[in-house]
Order: sequence, then structure tokens, then C-alpha cells
Amino acid sequence: MATLCRPAVQVPPHVITLADTLALARSQHAEHPQLPLVLRLIENTGVRTRHLVQPLELTLRHPGFAERNSVYEAEAKARVPRVVGRALAAAELGAQEIDLIVYVSCTGFMMPSLTAWLINTLGFRSTTRQLPIAQLGCAGGGAAINRAQDFCTAYPEANALIVACEFCSLCYQPTDVGVGALLSDGLFGDGVAAAVVRGSGGTGIRLLRNGSYLIPDTEEWISYDVRSTGFHFLLDKRVPSTMGPLAPALCELAARHGWDASELDFYIVHAGGPRILLDLGKYLEVPQHAFRFSRATLTEYGNTASVVVLDALRRLFDEGGPGEGARGLLAGFGPGITAEMALGCWEGTAAQADPADAARQRPGTRHGQGSAGTTGKPPGPRPENPPEGALSPS
Repeated sequence: MATLCRPAVQVPPHVITLADTLALARSQHAEHPQLPLVLRLIENTGVRTRHLVQPLELTLRHPGFAERNSVYEAEAKARVPRVVGRALAAAELGAQEIDLIVYVSCTGFMMPSLTAWLINTLGFRSTTRQLPIAQLGCAGGGAAINRAQDFCTAYPEANALIVACEFCSLCYQPTDVGVGALLSDGLFGDGVAAAVVRGSGGTGIRLLRNGSYLIPDTEEWISYDVRSTGFHFLLDKRVPSTMGPLAPALCELAARHGWDASELDFYIVHAGGPRILLDLGKYLEVPQHAFRFSRATLTEYGNTASVVVLDALRRLFDEGGPGEGARGLLAGFGPGITAEMALGCWEGTAAQADPADAARQRPGTRHGQGSAGTTGKPPGPRPENPPEGALSPS
């Protein structure tokens, strides 16, 4: 059965604090008629620090969409290999043992996808399947986990690598001065993450069931307006209220598995903002402490889109895990409005260490290509065609 192993997460070095963000809003939008509201909303996000791929002075410039996208590609190629190597090491696998790469990102565009570059550069087999996911936004992390589970359910001896790469700061638009846009300027951050789903073996979350739910007629609530200047993020004021219709979908998924969503041992959810966590706690009747990993991610890194779920999960591993057999829920929420949800049990009683970079070089890894090489073991049988119905684990 598919097991989601310990994620690896990395945030870039340039830090912007809440105080910096508020000062910037005051200086750049001093004449904005709703500045007091904007400042109050930013303070209420709960975000205290965020990380950026560029220094603040470069982030605030807009050299054009082409140049920004070039930065996206360069930064992705510089940062993703390290988290890939760490994720493979945590799963005790090498690049040659990966059968599918799911790459999720909504903050830049590449064709071919970064998956092709990863296969060519980090020693993955040329027969590795590729699944780029670009338009699910913050729900992308949950979707990546679910598609990896589907694949490993269809091919029980296969392994899937998930990569999430989000540089939200490259979507900053200095001419967007609506309240929603200014709130977003104080909410989103940058980060990359990777995790492995093993078809058999491994320690972590044994994935049991997944599902998806779309709130009807909410396509315009979270969206991009794509212009010559790039991606302009549009955020409807009704978005914070989405837990009302989404919480029943979470409860229904749990009930279909014979579980009560209010009585689980851990909750790893996308923290788009504090209202999401407050409302989810109310509707599921669970204490806010249950969302401590998601809240910590929001506080320390901001909303890093598809990376959030993987970073919250990483914090669960850091705490030592919830105990053998503990039951839990994972969920990502994003445009659509879409929820990508999964149920799982903790497998393995010991916390997984995140190996030091110096110990990550594996036999067979090409020099200068990070730690995503082979383990020296011959790969097992590779997947061919799935049995009928195998892609419907729920």
C-alpha cells in the first residue's frame, strides 16, 4: 500500500518580516483610501516572516514577464535538486527507482516541464513518467499526493516523486492596488519541497483513500488574470468562508472509510489564512492545536501555495510522528474552489531523520548533480499497464 515518506523543504534566504511588510505598505500606498483596512488584514494573517528568492529591492521591480520567468526557471533548477536528493534519501530510494515524477507549480511556466530537466540531470530513468500540475494553485500539493497514491495503487511496486516549487514573489504586481491584491502582497511566500510516495515499504503516512471536491460556481473566487505583465492574482472576499461547504466534503470522505473526521489523530491542511483554520476547527469540532503544523507553516513562511501541505507534513515528522496506527487527514484547498483530500495512517514508530547534506551522496550519483543518484540496487519490475479500475482508490 502507498506510503508518503518524509518531505524535504527548503526556503530561500531573503527574509521579509511582518514589520517590513507593514512599513512597505505604508510607504508605497500612503494615499490609498483603504490603507487602514489593508494594514489590519495583513496583521491578522498571522504571518510573521516570509522568504523570497530575490532581495526585496529586486522583488519590488517589474522587469517584465519574460525576465521574471527566466528567474523562475533559474531558481527552480538551483533549488529543486537539493530537496529531491533529501526526499529520496528519506525514502531510502535512488533516482533509478522512481517511476513517476509529479511536478506542481503555479508561479512560473516552463515547457517542457522541469520534470524533463530533472530526468536528464539527476539520473532518473528516461522511462520515468511525467505529470506536471500547473493550474490547481494551493490545492496542487494535495493533488500531487493523490495522483501519486493513484499511481502507486495501480502499480504496487512503483514509486512516485512529488516536487512542489513556488516562487509567489515573482507574481508581485506593483500596479495592483485592490484590497485583495495588497493583502496577497503580505501573505504569500516562496519555497520548494519534495516527497516520495512508495508503493511498498517506507515509513510515514500509509495512504488509504483520497477524494476531490469542487464548490459549484466559484471559479472566479481565486484566479489569475494573465496579461503581458504576467500573472495577476485575483482573490474574492468570499474565499475565507469556503470551509462552510468544504468541511462536509472532508467529513463525507472520512465517513466513506468508516472514520469520524472529528476524531482523528492528526490534521495536515493547507493554511491559506487563519480564518481557514479557525472555521475548519469549528466545523469539524476539533481544537486549534490540531492544526499546529499548518499554523506554524503560515506563521514562519506565509502561504507558499502547493508547498504548504508538504511543509506542514514535514513538521509532523519533526515532532516524531503521531504514533503507530494514528489516523489522519491531509487536504489542500485552491482555485475552483477545489479541495484535494486524503486519509492515511501513520506507519512506523520512530521519527525519520532528515540526513545531512554531506551524507547524501549515493553510489552512482553523477558528479555535481546533487544526491538524486542510484542506490546501487537494480530497479525492480517497472509498471506497464494498470489493472482495470486501479486508478479509483476511493
